[in-house]
Amino acid sequence: MQGFLRSDGRKGIRNVLAVAYLVECAHHVAREIAAPFREQGVHLIGFPGCFPNQYAARILARVCTHPNVGAVLLISLGCESFDRRALEAAVRASGRPVWTLVIQECGGTMHTVEAGRAWVRQTLNQIQDAPRAEMQVRDLVVGTICGGSDATSGLTANPAAGRAFDLLVAEGAACIFEETGELIGCEHFMAQRAATPELGREIVASVAKAARYYETLGHSSFAPGNAEGGLTTIEEKSLGAYSKSGKSRISGMLKPGDLPPRGGLYLLDVVPDGEVRFGFPNISDNAEIVELIACGCHVTLFTTGRGSVVGSAISPVIKICANPDTYRRMAGDMDIDAGRILEGRATLDDVGREIFERVLEVAAGAPSVSERLGHQEFILTYKSFKPLGPACLPV
Repeated sequence: MQGFLRSDGRKGIRNVLAVAYLVECAHHVAREIAAPFREQGVHLIGFPGCFPNQYAARILARVCTHPNVGAVLLISLGCESFDRRALEAAVRASGRPVWTLVIQECGGTMHTVEAGRAWVRQTLNQIQDAPRAEMQVRDLVVGTICGGSDATSGLTANPAAGRAFDLLVAEGAACIFEETGELIGCEHFMAQRAATPELGREIVASVAKAARYYETLGHSSFAPGNAEGGLTTIEEKSLGAYSKSGKSRISGMLKPGDLPPRGGLYLLDVVPDGEVRFGFPNISDNAEIVELIACGCHVTLFTTGRGSVVGSAISPVIKICANPDTYRRMAGDMDIDAGRILEGRATLDDVGREIFERVLEVAAGAPSVSERLGHQEFILTYKSFKPLGPACLPV
């Protein structure tokens, strides 16, 4: 694998130019700037809120300085609360080309779109010369989530992803699984696998926090589609979600925007700290993918039983289908057919190895199915987190 070498020593598997809107009022202009360059690695990202939020600012800064990003164009309306100067400074400090366009100063939609497209054309040529460096498995950060789960998810795709995680961790990669709201009932299993007793207690506390959060909301992370697919309780869903983590020792716990300090297996706590203020922790699967990307994930493994078509901006998504019937209906959206396990045509180890090899292929430049179909979903909302405690990342 040949990665794009960044100034902080990390290596990217893509060289995306990101066009980022800093308020929903700038979304259309940013989309119009990016649209003609869709096939040239220009991705649209952004934050819709007008009011300040430290979490959103941190996540967008992490995404804009992700190793898969080679340059950034920021689009501001001009009167929103987002600190565009701080974000531009962070991107510039990382050594990437960056420019900010303020719609109110440029003279409106057409003038801003024209100026933005001109900058994108020029900068696409510039970032083609980004330095390359040899990349090993140990340089990778890989995330996993599940979406559209059914009763087959915990039997095939999820444990197969866990086998792939074990292979990646053994090679020195950093692997991140989540979400604490879908691990209720499995916290003590995770604590037993924690690198230290103190980390184990932090893991148990994070799941208890998630349970309290959902109790306040009156709804757990359990959708009607999960029930229609044969799942009966959040605990049953949790067992399937837990199996994505594999069997490796848990090296630490992260919050969105925290980077894993070394290879190993990490739990990502996505449920906000403090009182319930911003509604559901993640309003869609893509919100979780964005948080994984903010933690440095080059690739995300997405397991699904009912079927999902989403991908992501910035980092490729690899789709793993748990249900053989779903795969037959939606093969054009899937990378891996894990339903073969249910029909006796493959073992968990077979599919785990296939996922591992697919990660390496995508990291080496092969497009995932969602990339090939043009999926570039991105969503960022309001949250609030406290900094990690020292027990979360034991030395």
